[in-house]
Parts: sequence; structure tokens; C-alpha cells
Amino acid sequence: MTTLFGMADLTIETGEHVTRLRLFEGPLDLSFKHCAMTADFVAEFVALRYRASRSVYREVRHNVGYLINELIENAVKFRMGGEVILEASIEANTFRTKVSNFIDKTAAQRFQDLLSEITTGDPGDLLIERIEANATHVSTTTSGLGLLTLMSDYGAHFAWVFGSREQDSKIPLETYASITVPHISN
Repeated sequence: MTTLFGMADLTIETGEHVTRLRLFEGPLDLSFKHCAMTADFVAEFVALRYRASRSVYREVRHNVGYLINELIENAVKFRMGGEVILEASIEANTFRTKVSNFIDKTAAQRFQDLLSEITTGDPGDLLIERIEANATHVSTTTSGLGLLTLMSDYGAHFAWVFGSREQDSKIPLETYASITVPHISN
């Protein structure tokens, strides 16, 4: 059985206007350095269409970069081997992305527990609660601060699909996200 958390309409495929990047596991191993470089690349690619306004360009580059970096870092940190696939598209005033990877059963259960908490309340209130809990060292290793920050401060919308078919004790995970970007008229 497939398990969904978040906004189901985000999981609808975006069609033919999708850019796909694959981060392969290899001799250099996937690290946070690769996450930052990939996020910077995608953010620059998306922001270039806004170069007529320096302030809008910088805002879009920052917002897209932060979103992508957070999602790829989570995928790399919690993955159970293998590649991480990033898909991105932009239409009208919405940037959408999907990050796919495999996780083990324990990580899937912990993440589902976290998602049950952070998708049910007000992101701003939950963010403050998590920050306070971290300050008093009451937090767990998976705090959700990055996701809550994206929801609260950047207006990001999310959906997570945990696949039902295990492959070599690996559970497929798809993380979908969208943020609003300025509309460019042609």
C-alpha cells in the first residue's frame, strides 16, 4: 500500500516540461557538497529568466536554492544507497520539484511519524515549538526544522509518497514540493 502525506495534487506529473538530474552513487560518494552544488545549479537555471530585475533574480535564486538544497540533503542523509533523482519544472508562477530516493524501513517509519506531526498543525507555530525544543536539547535527530522553515517562511507546499514495493529492503520515497515564483509574461 502506498502512503501519502501532504497535498495529493502535488503528486500529479508535470508533463513534458521537466528537467531531470540524477545524482549517482559512485567513487566520490554523494555528500552535502554535491547537494549544495546541485541546488546552486538548479537555482541559477531557474533564476536566469528573472535577470531583468536583480532583486527578483536574487530572491528566486535564494528560494529555489534553499528548497532544493534541503530536499537533496534529506535524500542523501537518509537514503539507503543508490542514486537520488531530482525533477524540476516551472510553469506560470509555480516552481515544482520531485526528489526520489530509497530509504530503509526504520527511516521510513521515523519520517512518517515526523510528517504526521508537522503536516497537521500551523507550520509557524510548529517551527517555534521545534526551535524551542532544540534549544533545550529535547529534540530528536529528525527535527523537521528545514521543512517547517520552508512551509512557514517560504510558503512551500509538500507531498510525500512512500512506495509499497520494497526493492532489496529499500522503500521508494518521492518528495514533491512547490513554491510560488513571480510570473513572467511573454
